[in-house]
Amino acid sequence: MRLDPQAQAIADQLAALPRADPTTLDVPSYRAALAAMAPPPAVAEPDVARSDIVLPGPVAPLRARLYYPPAAEAGTLPLVAYFHGGGFVSCSLDTHDNICARLAARSGALVASIDYRLAPEHRFPAACDDAVAAVQAVHGLAASFGADPARIAVAGDSAGATLATVAARLSAETGLKLVHQLLLYPATDSACDTPSHHEHHDAPMLGSALMAWFWRQYLARPEDGLDPRASPLRAASLANLPPATVITAGFDPLRDEGEAYARALAAAGVPATLRRWPGQFHGFASLLGALDAADEALDFAAAQLRAAFAA
Repeated sequence: MRLDPQAQAIADQLAALPRADPTTLDVPSYRAALAAMAPPPAVAEPDVARSDIVLPGPVAPLRARLYYPPAAEAGTLPLVAYFHGGGFVSCSLDTHDNICARLAARSGALVASIDYRLAPEHRFPAACDDAVAAVQAVHGLAASFGADPARIAVAGDSAGATLATVAARLSAETGLKLVHQLLLYPATDSACDTPSHHEHHDAPMLGSALMAWFWRQYLARPEDGLDPRASPLRAASLANLPPATVITAGFDPLRDEGEAYARALAAAGVPATLRRWPGQFHGFASLLGALDAADEALDFAAAQLRAAFAA
């Protein structure tokens, strides 16, 4: 298995940059290195309107950004609550603006991109608490946004996908029935011991050692990784969750645990569609305009959302 040529070109560029040692890396240095990286090419979605809002959170207000699709008709829009990735320690509404705008444009849904508290300043379960509160908030406010409270999905990438599926499970326990969960290369088990973690321990964008570093920043104690709010694959039951779409990447340490989660959902009776992009690395869907696979993956994701909302 080889990287797609476009992905390999990006990997070559990354290989020429200094690489941080996860054994000595600190969070400010990591965030500064991310900020210094050249952003991917801008992808315009001129017909998508944006509106920054604030949602009530469990401790403090949560920043959010609404993305209205073209030709939006008030009161009829389905809604997607989106949680950005970043290893639980980084990224923001701005870093994932392109994904959210593309999903709104292609799915016809109102996308609510939601910020949450980051580690290590706010360790587990702070982000989970924020995610659950945000889903409850957008449900309660959906009509005021021009959306249909009966057609709400959750979505996210990487750590954000973890938060999305946790929010889906905990919301179901409160009686809030969501329509779908869209999970792009989710982290589902803090153990980091699957074959893909060993095969791709030094992969572009995310290696296994860096993922273990993220977990150390996020979890207050190693044993917190056994909690299904941190490691969704460890939940006692996944029954009664909304149908899921799980997207994975072939050169990703998280590949196997994401695919294991899709299989676990299916085994619990939850309709789950799994799609792997073999020649891509973790985070590839963010590289719109640089990777054809990013466009393909988000088109597929948007089609899955459209089908879920239509059903």
